[in-house]
Amino acid sequence: MGMQSEEELKKRLTPEEYAVLRTGATEAPFSGEFVHTDTRGTFNCKVCANPLFTSEKKFDSGTGWPSFDDAIAGSVEMKTDTSYGMTRTEVVCAKCGSHLGHMFEDGPTETGKRYCINSVCLNLEEK
Repeated sequence: MGMQSEEELKKRLTPEEYAVLRTGATEAPFSGEFVHTDTRGTFNCKVCANPLFTSEKKFDSGTGWPSFDDAIAGSVEMKTDTSYGMTRTEVVCAKCGSHLGHMFEDGPTETGKRYCINSVCLNLEEK
């Protein structure tokens, strides 16, 4: 699937999906469809279908966003985000550069990582 233009993406995505994926906005906590899902499968980028996270890596962080303790190798890139007076680690799709969420070093599992990802950025491909 070729990379779509921003205009094509604006037509294909909902306004909220576009705002989060392409401008770095954040969905409201506890509003996303994958916050509480325990369906098994692979979470793919809504823009380019790149496989990002597996259900085995998902955990309930209580923060209101789907959380994962690791990403599929090579699927995401980290960027420094200094917006809102904070320094955070932004998680973007390695294939299309879309904003997915942030990664924090306070995860409860052995990886120590908490990928806090917006539901609107993801499609779940069920096993």
